[in-house]
Amino acid sequence: MRAITVRDRSAGVSGLTLTDMPYPHAAENDVIVRVHAAGFTPGELDWPATWTDRAGRDRTPTIPGHELSGVVVDLGYGTTGLTVGQRVFGLTDWARDGSLAEYTAVEARNLAPLPAGIDHTVAAALPISGLTAWQALFDHAHLTTGQTVLIHGAAGGVGSIAVQLAREVGAHVIGTGRADDRAVALALGAQTFVDLTADELRHVGEVDVVLDVIGGDILERSTELVRPGGTLVTIAAPPTVQPRNGRAIFFVVEPDRVRLTDLAQRLRDGRIKPLVGAVRPLPETAAAFAPTHRTPGKTIIQLVDGQEASRS
Repeated sequence: MRAITVRDRSAGVSGLTLTDMPYPHAAENDVIVRVHAAGFTPGELDWPATWTDRAGRDRTPTIPGHELSGVVVDLGYGTTGLTVGQRVFGLTDWARDGSLAEYTAVEARNLAPLPAGIDHTVAAALPISGLTAWQALFDHAHLTTGQTVLIHGAAGGVGSIAVQLAREVGAHVIGTGRADDRAVALALGAQTFVDLTADELRHVGEVDVVLDVIGGDILERSTELVRPGGTLVTIAAPPTVQPRNGRAIFFVVEPDRVRLTDLAQRLRDGRIKPLVGAVRPLPETAAAFAPTHRTPGKTIIQLVDGQEASRS
């Protein structure tokens, strides 16, 4: 099968290579998915798990990418809950070969059924962004109706889903980003927008929840905005400063089949919409990891064209 692989950590994006790789093995409780569309995180070539297995042993050449949508073609021993021929979407394991391949082995519990009518390229943009946004807002920050939430990167992958989920629950949403993100953030449901390059963040005032995806100075300054009893949740880095009389939480998204199923239902009903930017074929993955210009939405790698995918 064709796959994108990396072998040399020091090579960075230039080390991404289109390679012929063996068909994957389905371990116990695995499924093999024919990947129709895949998502990736540009920074994942810096993650330790991209290069080693759970025991810390080198596992190169490794296949990156951790979001996928496709069709189950094989079941491992003992696998339940999914069937051959079923449309699915979800996450691959952080320390195993990923989704930028024609076929990949995935733990069945990391996948959820994909309803008919949802395009694979849209579904592949949802797992990390959707689960991260939900877990940040509701599992960690316990956002409720009437509270105010500040969402950094409101026009990005995680932020855009978070804005939609927060508005649905009845929260007041303040979004941040660059100036050209304003129209997108407001269209998604943010009631206020802060341009981080021109506006004073401190003028936002106190908020109940901050969702940070940026880190650094933005993360530190955001702690000052959390009102007593409030929560700052970040996926960028463990916070070095705590809000006064509040909490600061760093977390890494976890697979959740039940929540993926719920997100798919919301997607089908039109209650959330992932922002899909460029859709590129597998041979153009390296260029997608290192774009020459900034594009709105998440870049998706399409491995099966729309006509063939419509028959799956």
